[in-house]
Amino acid sequence: MGRIRRLLQQERVQEVPADFRCPLCERKIPAAQRDAHHLIPKSKGGRHTEYLHRICHRQIHALFTETELARQFNSVEALLAHPDMASFVAWVKTRPDDFMERTRKSQRIRSK
Repeated sequence: MGRIRRLLQQERVQEVPADFRCPLCERKIPAAQRDAHHLIPKSKGGRHTEYLHRICHRQIHALFTETELARQFNSVEALLAHPDMASFVAWVKTRPDDFMERTRKSQRIRSK
């Protein structure tokens, strides 16, 4: 088995506590709603991942380009500091842990 395949296998096997909370919205993440997000996109050399709610993860990619994520928004704190993301997090915190809704790309991202 190749080195990369072993590393990917190890990443998948890592145990996540049942009461694990999303670092963005601070809600418990059900196993079916758990997504691994590369803080710096893999295409930009990122390796570290954070587990997030699927809806939070999709909202990040709806708001920001990979270049913006790599340069400016490569930490949870930086993501939360952005007004659009902060507004989304304030809204989603009021929803149940297993809440999911369609996410749309921002107009700014669509026009690029």
